[in-house]
Amino acid sequence: MTKGNGANPRLVTNQIIHADCLQELSSFPDNSIELTLFSPPYDGIRDYKNNWSFDFMTLGKHLYRITKDGGVAVVVIGDGTKNFAKSLTSFRLAVNWVDAIGWKLFESVIYKRDGNPGAWWNQRFRVDHEYIFMFFKGNRPKTFHKEHLMVPSKHAGKIYSGTDRLTNGGFKTIEPKAVNPLKCRGTVWSYSTSNTEGNRVKLQHPATFPDKLAEDIILCFSEPNDIVLDPMCGSGTTCVIANNNRRRYIGIEISDEYCEIARKRIEKEFQPEQQRMF
Repeated sequence: MTKGNGANPRLVTNQIIHADCLQELSSFPDNSIELTLFSPPYDGIRDYKNNWSFDFMTLGKHLYRITKDGGVAVVVIGDGTKNFAKSLTSFRLAVNWVDAIGWKLFESVIYKRDGNPGAWWNQRFRVDHEYIFMFFKGNRPKTFHKEHLMVPSKHAGKIYSGTDRLTNGGFKTIEPKAVNPLKCRGTVWSYSTSNTEGNRVKLQHPATFPDKLAEDIILCFSEPNDIVLDPMCGSGTTCVIANNNRRRYIGIEISDEYCEIARKRIEKEFQPEQQRMF
């Protein structure tokens, strides 16, 4: 939703919009969003009770147009299975967005769902992961804060020493130094999905991702006061976490029922003490 200023409409932030995201995004001004984070209802995983579907390519084009240079779009997605064959929906989205639209793929991360029994099949593996595709527009992501993504190193405190082999065939002695207690997180991110942190309001939506996943993405790729968009906001996890971390948010959701769930969560889970930390 925008407010007029002639040819320069202004986005109205901190709201949940009941609308079809493709129609709503068409009214957004160019280069207006810093970060988009969402999980699309791939392969019928969500039941919208009206056979609603959408066009991934049109969505990707809208998001590319409205994203600022250096902005990021993060998609949490997996693949359904039919007649023992994977749909490859996730990979098609990634390839098409890069080849046909102009997005660049910053990283593909495995989202490992700890505590989730996964889909049960007698003749195939248990499915306990999805993909986190991180796209960016322009030459590089404008914001990348990985400090909060550091993890403990199993070699912390050990003394590293020895020799390095040089390109000329010789060796160079390495000065002894202690291994850092923390190291950068890799490309497999594990999150507990058991009972979605016990949030009963959140559980009213059939397909959610953990609050911590949203927080990790938002803190990594945005700054305070940036606009964070979720074009299929469902129960509102992205908007809740953005609001609690002093980002402006816009959520779009086609289901009126889920819009109400999202609004209730934002009101109920607002953490003013967390806002004062910035």
